[in-house]
This record gives sequence, structure tokens and C-alpha cells, in this order.
Amino acid sequence: MLHILSSLPKPSLKPFTNKVTKAFLSTTPTPTPILILKQCKSLLQVKLLHQHLLVCGGVSHSLTHLIAAYLSFNAPSHALSLLERLATPRPAAVYWWNVLIRSAVRAGFLEHVLSLYSRMQRLGWKPDHYTYPFVFKACGELGSLRRGAAAVHGAVCVGGFESNVFVCNAMVAMYGRCGGLGDARKVFDEMLDRGVEDIVSWNSIMAVYAQSGDSENAVGIFGLMMGGFGVNPDAVSLVNVLPSCASLGEVMWGRQIHGYGVKSGLVEDVFVGNAVIDMYAKCGMMDEANSVFDRMRIKDVVSWNAMVTGYSQIGWFENAIGLFEKMREEKIELNVVTWSAVIAGYAQRGHGYQAVDVFREMMACGSEPNVVTLVSLLSGCASAGALNHGRETHGYTIKWMLELEGNDPGNDMMVINGLIDMYTKCKSVKLARTIFDSLSPDTKSVVTWTVMIGGYAQHGEANEALELFYQMLRQDFNFKPNGFTICCALMACARLGALRSGKEIHAYILRNQYDSMKLYVANCLIDMYSKSGDVDAARLVFDNLEHRNEVSWTSLMTGYGMHGRGEEALQIFYEMQRLGLVPDGVTYLVVLYACSHSGMIDEGMRYFNGMSKNSGVVPGPEHYACMADLLGRAGRLDDAMNLIKSMPMEPTPIVWVALLSACRIHGNIELGEYAADRLAVLDSENDGSYTLLSNIYANARRWKDVSRIRLLMKHAGIQKRPGCSWVQGKKGTTTFFVGDRTHPQSEKIYQILADLIQRIKGMGYVPETSFALHDVDDEEKGDLLSEHSEKLALAYAILTTPPSTPIRITKNLRVCGDCHTAMKYISMIIEHEIILRDSSRFHHFKKGSCSCRGYW
Repeated sequence: MLHILSSLPKPSLKPFTNKVTKAFLSTTPTPTPILILKQCKSLLQVKLLHQHLLVCGGVSHSLTHLIAAYLSFNAPSHALSLLERLATPRPAAVYWWNVLIRSAVRAGFLEHVLSLYSRMQRLGWKPDHYTYPFVFKACGELGSLRRGAAAVHGAVCVGGFESNVFVCNAMVAMYGRCGGLGDARKVFDEMLDRGVEDIVSWNSIMAVYAQSGDSENAVGIFGLMMGGFGVNPDAVSLVNVLPSCASLGEVMWGRQIHGYGVKSGLVEDVFVGNAVIDMYAKCGMMDEANSVFDRMRIKDVVSWNAMVTGYSQIGWFENAIGLFEKMREEKIELNVVTWSAVIAGYAQRGHGYQAVDVFREMMACGSEPNVVTLVSLLSGCASAGALNHGRETHGYTIKWMLELEGNDPGNDMMVINGLIDMYTKCKSVKLARTIFDSLSPDTKSVVTWTVMIGGYAQHGEANEALELFYQMLRQDFNFKPNGFTICCALMACARLGALRSGKEIHAYILRNQYDSMKLYVANCLIDMYSKSGDVDAARLVFDNLEHRNEVSWTSLMTGYGMHGRGEEALQIFYEMQRLGLVPDGVTYLVVLYACSHSGMIDEGMRYFNGMSKNSGVVPGPEHYACMADLLGRAGRLDDAMNLIKSMPMEPTPIVWVALLSACRIHGNIELGEYAADRLAVLDSENDGSYTLLSNIYANARRWKDVSRIRLLMKHAGIQKRPGCSWVQGKKGTTTFFVGDRTHPQSEKIYQILADLIQRIKGMGYVPETSFALHDVDDEEKGDLLSEHSEKLALAYAILTTPPSTPIRITKNLRVCGDCHTAMKYISMIIEHEIILRDSSRFHHFKKGSCSCRGYW
């Protein structure tokens, strides 16, 4: 046998084979097999020696050395085979089981780790304090709480290792990775009771809380470590706790920890320095972050990325781009985080096309995008309305990311949610819905439902938004709508004026206790009630808030302004100032709006003239537009024109539309034509401005000019929006257009309307035929006026609404003057309050008067 082995055709093995043969056959002193094992230079040589030992019966004396040799040449299966042949487990040889288990952990063969652990126990081997940390690590990375807790933890207690600090630290980390925060804390507390903890124990429990998002407990553990137990943190401690300070927005704690890092010298560690920069950046304190960055002697790409991302997140985009370019100049590696931060920055500023350009440059540099990159890119396409670029990104995700083997399903859903959001914001709602419907029910998350509902609500399809929201409530999910979902549904109610649905959602909020109603949800409720015609309910929500922000005050003021209750809007404004809240440009815009819709000219002028002096708010184009509207409604067209001429900036289209609207009310053709010309110069004509000018001409019976305007609209491809009104009832919303006869009860509706018109004519109502903008005789104009959509909606509501119940009508355009007059008369003969919301404001008709007092 020896002769055959030594004569194998392996020239490179001849010297080694001769050495082995001499060791076994020679009588002179020669190297022992153990020494020869140490001289093996390949796995093949180890196997050859192993064969010699098997033939000569020397394996038992060299077994552990053979195991070591096999492991040194990465042959764990051979080593395991030898371990299993040991007749009697030797405590010292447990070391080799530990080496095998450690190797499997490092190679990522986590199930194999647990298999090895089970096998060694079956063979009678007893794991030691080096075995358990590796096994716990495998359980943690597998997320196998059942095996980690039931099997391994139990064995630790039986084996008497519950006071071993290394084993217990690994156990804490395992419970944390498996989501068992309570169990992790229990093990840690038991370590404290036994007095066996060390700095690693504190860092482990801190990391458990930080990685699970429980920032308060992470910071609390850090405070307990330093204050209650006097343990000095190390670099790992600071790296663990600083992100939690950032997520809580606790800058004061972050500063104190930074100060400790400076005093202890730990801040010189690049990881600690990066964590400090990241903490300040996430708290929006980029000056402090920059100071730390500049003082760092050693920086890595993470340091630079933290700064670029920080600048991008707070909107200091020029700084982010400057740092990005500096990284290029200094030849610092740009990784996916750097590129993603810049793409996100462009996206946040609405520069979708630039975001796409950076993405293409990133691809050209060979950097692979991740899910954050693609979601940021889709957000950029959405903000810019760049549908074609969004489609390109969609194609890329299908080819290179979605549904690939080994992908995290959560990452796939982030991209899909981004695609739905992009398509809705690019006004391709049908494509978004196609993606949404293609997903199986169990893959849709609350975010998926929210982006689809929000897409409908924000882009004019409020009915579909509510329908989808109610469909979501009917599904049997293990999740429920979150605060953002609720806000999207309330937004849809506000757009429709759907008070009944809004109340149902409010009741759902109260039943499900949305964290005692989050402030942003409460603000949406105030907005919904205001825009659905019940500003008193909005006030009740406001009064019941424990905490209010600027949005709360502004939403209620807007509601009062829409309903013509300017005095109450100003009372809210006074109270807001009394409490120390400083008005901003939006607040003043709401105040001026309320004054305009309540005829409070002097008050409006006083606030406009004092806003810069009293609050440091410089009037912008929108404030001038509001003032032009206020003066114009009051008939002070010359004053409005002089105000526009005094503007320190070029008047924007909204200013000229306000003036044109006032000219429509007061029949000023010359000034109306001037305003329309200015809109044409600004290339801002739309159906509204053309219609206003056409109405001015029609009121003056200049029918040739009316025809000319209509011809201009036709050539420009501009279509006038048809008048549309809808009314809320028990069975949902019913919609009417001008002259609509499609409703099953049309005959009754028109009969009721005819009776009403006949009755109010006897009370003095005379049809205002100037609002029938056609060149026909007055009798025919009266017939046309009776078919306006708001009158049809009113007749239907009277037919279907119980007595004394308010009638709520919404119109997509401004209510016409004749309908406004007719409704004042009708409110004298019916037992309902009529609440009409048009495109400008609310009108409450009751007992012959309207809340607008003529300012509409």
C-alpha cells in the first residue's frame, strides 16, 4: 500500500511522500506525523497523511491535529467527520466544535450552525461558554425566537451559564434581533441583579432599543448607565445613542453626549465623529454639523455623505451640491448614498429633470442604485410632472430590481408605492390604479392604500378616493388606516363638501383612538368641516385640542373667511397673537381673504399696510391680489388699479384675474379689457379669464365681442368648463349639469322648480336675464336661467330632504347672480337653510338673506 501511494503520478508530492514513508518505516529518528501535519501545504497532503495514519492505526493519537489541519485548509466536512468518530467526547475538544460553528456563522450558513449545535448535543458533547454566543448570533440573524428562546436559552440555564457575561450579552442581542424587546430587557436586568454586566452588556441593550426604533428607552439606558451605575461609555455607546437623540429631536441630549465625547477624546474616533455629524444634521443644525466635520482629522465617505444628506434634507441644496462637487474634486469615492442624497435634494425642490440627469450620471459611473435612489428619483419625476422620465424609471425597476430572486419584498413594495405616487402626481391615475389592482391583497401595505387614496384625493377624483377608503375599511387586514390615510380621506370629503362622509370618518377616528387624535389629523378635520359647510363643528374640534400649531389657527380662520364671518376670523387672529404666535405670510393672506369676503375694507387696508412693520412680513403678489379683490368687490376699481401699479414686483396672473373678476361684477369694460390683455401678455389665458371677459361683453349686450371671445377660445383649444352642482343626500351624492334631464325624477324636479319660480315671482323676484349669456329674447333667457345646475340641485334636495334639515349644495363655478337672488327668495318659503359652496366661498341662505351680504 505504501509502495502504491508513494508511486502515484504526482511529481510535486514525491518529497512529501518520501518523508511520510520514512516517518513510519525508518528506525532512525525522523519527524513525527504531528510535525509532518504542521508542514502540510495543501489539503491533498493532509488527506495523504490521513490515509497513512488510517493504515498504520495512528489516527487516534493525531486526531485533534488532523482536525486542525483540515480546518486550516477550509475542509470543515472532513473535520466534522473526525469529530463524530471520537468514542468519548473530550471537554478540550469542544474547541473544535466551536471553530466549526464559528466558521459557519462567518460564512453565513446560519441553519448549518443550528444543525451543528444539535448534532454535537446528540453525540453527547456539552457546549461551553464559547459555543453559545455563536449559536445565539445565528438565531438572531435568522430571526428565530422560538429556537433561540426555547432551545438555546433553556440549555444555557441547565448548563449553568446564566451568569456568564459573554453568553448573556449574546442572548440580549439575539432577543433584540428577533423582536423580543421585553425578553432582552429581562435578561439584561437579571445580569444587573447578579452583577455580571460589562460595557458590552450596556451597549447590547442600547443597540436593541435603538435598532427597534425605541429611541426613548435607548437614551434612557444611556442615562442609567452613566448616572445610576457610573459606567463610562465607550465609542460604541456613543454611536448607539446618538441616532436615538436625532430621531427624538433631542438636541440638548445630543449636545451633552457630544461634550462627553470631546472631553473623553472619543470624538476623535471616526465612527463617533460621523454619528455626531449625523445627529446634528438630522436635527437640522447644519452649522454645528459643519463645525464637527471641519475639525475631524480623519474623514471617510460616511462623513461626507452625512453632510450632503443633511444639507439636502433641510433644503440647503446649494450647500449639498457644493459639497458634492468638492467630493469629486478631492477624488473621494461617491457611493450610492452620496448619489441618492443629491437625487433626493433635487426631487425635494421639484427639479425632477435634474434628478434624472444625476441618476444617469450615476449609472455612467458604474454605481448601482438602491431602493432609496429609485424612490427619490420617482419622487423627483412626480414633483416635476415628468411622466416620460417616470416611465423610464419604471422600466429600469422592472428590469433590474422588482421581483428578482433574493430581493427583500419590503424594498419591492417601497418602489411600487413610489410608482403609484409618481403616476398619480403625473395625472396618470389610471396607470397608478392598474399597478394597485395588480397587487395581491396580502402584499398591499397601509402605505400602498394611502398613496392611491391620496392620489385620487389630490388630483380631482375625490369620489374615487372615498370609495377606495371605504373599500379599505371593509377588507380583513392585520392593519388599519393610519393618520395619513385618514387625512387623505378627509381631504376628499373637503373637496366634495361631503359632510356626511366626513362625520363618519370623524366617528371612526374617535372609535379607534388615533393616539388621542394626532394634531395633523385634527387640522384636517377643521379643514374638512369648514369646507363642508359646518364651520361651527370646525370650531368645536379646534376648542377641544390640547395643543395647536399655526396650521390649526390658520385653518379655522380660513373657514370663518369662507363663510363670510370675518369678525370671528379676526378674533381668532387676535387670540393667536395674544398667545405669542407670530403671523407669517400665509396667516396674513387668510386675514385679507376674510376681510375681502366680509366687506371689511378698512380692516383689510390696515392689516395690509401694517404687516411689514408689525410682523416683518413683506407683501407678496398673492397679498396684492387679495387687496385688489377686496377693493374690487367694493367697487373701488380705480384704487385697485393704483395699488397694482404701485406693486414693487411684476403683477402675476392672479392679480389681473382678481381685477378682471371685479370688472365683471361692476361692468367696467375698459378696465376689464386691460386686465385681459395683461393676462394674454403673460400667456396665462384660461377658460376662466375668457369667460369673465365674455360675461362683461354679454352684460353690455356686445354680442359681436362675445362671439369674438368664443372664437378665440376655439382657436386656442380652450373649452369652457360646464356648470356642475352636486347635492349630498342619504344615498350619496347626486350631480346635475345645466339643463340636465337624465335623473329618473327629472319630471318632478322641473315641476318643483317651476312652482318655486312662480311663487317667488309673486313675491317680487324678477329673473336677472343679464346672466343668461346668449343673444335671445328675455323670455327665453328666463327659461335658460331656470335650468342652471344649482337650481336643479336645490329642487332635487327639496324633493328628497326631510323638513328643517339643511340643504348642502356644491358648485364647481361661481354661483350666477340670478340663482343667488332666486335662492334668497326661495329660502323665505321653504323650511330649510340652503348652504351653497361655490368656487369662491360659502353662501348661507336663510329667511331671505345671504351670509355673503353681497360680497361674492
